Amino acid sequence: MLPLFDRQPTTRFPVLTILLIVANLGVAWWSTNLREGPLLDLVFEYGFVPQRLTEAGSGKPLVFQAEVREGVFYQANLNTSPPSVYRSLVTMMFLHGGWLHVISNMWMLWIFGNNVEDRLGHVTFAAFYLLGGLLSAACQWAVDPASQAPVVGASGAVWAVLGGYAVTYPKSKIFTIVFVGVPIPMNLPALLVIAVKFGTDLMLGIQMLQGAVAEPIAHWAHVGGGAAGVLLMPLLGLGSPPTDSDWRGEAEAMLKPLTDKTSPPVKS
Repeated sequence: MLPLFDRQPTTRFPVLTILLIVANLGVAWWSTNLREGPLLDLVFEYGFVPQRLTEAGSGKPLVFQAEVREGVFYQANLNTSPPSVYRSLVTMMFLHGGWLHVISNMWMLWIFGNNVEDRLGHVTFAAFYLLGGLLSAACQWAVDPASQAPVVGASGAVWAVLGGYAVTYPKSKIFTIVFVGVPIPMNLPALLVIAVKFGTDLMLGIQMLQGAVAEPIAHWAHVGGGAAGVLLMPLLGLGSPPTDSDWRGEAEAMLKPLTDKTSPPVKS
């Protein structure tokens, strides 16, 4: 499935969504001008290396050698001080593994991010995006805490946006190209589109754990981000009402199934 655009209207201008897209594209353009050595230094220092988090605060650097391509090795000597490690959890969200990687992430952010920002408001959306990215990295670390492969990309944070969109606008129509031998354009419910993509990542993540799939994609960061978005959206959205409603009315509607004590009619 290739989502192209959604049909969910907005009332707020997506300032933060646009700023995030510009920042990610700007970093991608800047990094393409770096030579291989400085680029690898950038990726390993500011990308998220799970084993670095595992050894955070140990007082000794993480030293290892990685094969970046056949016959070419790169030796990393990474600081494990907590400030350096925790910083990488944020900076990894703005680094990508090439133009296809960054464009695909920013395309998804543009389709779904403006609506989530519209729903939460600019400040709350910033917290939502950051927390989603952090929790996605935590999920990747929990699955493979000894990994020395740097994780880069906004995918986890973007997946949080998709998860938030799925629970907020599940019936919104997404104009999507579905590939079944030939490309077929269809208007599909957002919940279906996002659920299929999430299920695919979950399946591939499980297969990677079993050793059946070997690819440089952090599927568990995607899964963690999506799950984080589903959980965070109702929590953060409760205190951030849509522009045309009051938060108390929305809270009452959300909690009504839990507080409604009215017994259903008895049929004779």
